[in-house]
Amino acid sequence: MTNCNREGILGVILAGGKSRRFGESDKFFQKLNGETLLSRVIERISTQVDMLIINSNSERKKFSEYPYDIIQDTIPGYAGPLAGILTGMEWASEYLPEYKWVVTFAADAPFIPLDCVDKMHNTAINDDANIVCAASGGRTHPVCALWQTQLSKPLRIAITQKNIRKIDTWTESQNLSIVEFPIEPFDPFFNINHLEDLVQAEKISKLFRD
Repeated sequence: MTNCNREGILGVILAGGKSRRFGESDKFFQKLNGETLLSRVIERISTQVDMLIINSNSERKKFSEYPYDIIQDTIPGYAGPLAGILTGMEWASEYLPEYKWVVTFAADAPFIPLDCVDKMHNTAINDDANIVCAASGGRTHPVCALWQTQLSKPLRIAITQKNIRKIDTWTESQNLSIVEFPIEPFDPFFNINHLEDLVQAEKISKLFRD
């Protein structure tokens, strides 16, 4: 359940890429123990946020079974995950102006911690940060992060005028905090880039009944 005492948070699942490394398009529709990766991500974050949307450049009809708004990148040309983050911020600014935060997750990370959003939000408040990024095993996961919606204007400038595409390149100039998550018994930010990763995810899911 969401924390009723906190500010409104919009959840954005980033499913806008071309899945080049996986070998097939829309890898988030691949099944993991009978469920699509996208469905598993939705299950894990829907109770952590106050509203949820999906950012994708795929055909909307493919998402017909999902009762969420499907939002295409506001910057054309597959500009990468930063474009999806910007899209979430701008959507929140237009439709949920009272929301101060957007939290983003990858559509191919099926083991996201169930307390992820609260930990990031608490860190943002305690550190007075405008971005909080998840980390595990000494590695940051910049797609899994909490963002102040007021960052939308400088982010748009960074993408369109400075041609910045890498998340870390932009966040290093912001007031960024990091939240470390344990990697035992498995890395909760394990993501599916290749077919063999899907096999490994199936083993994790069966062994630990996540």
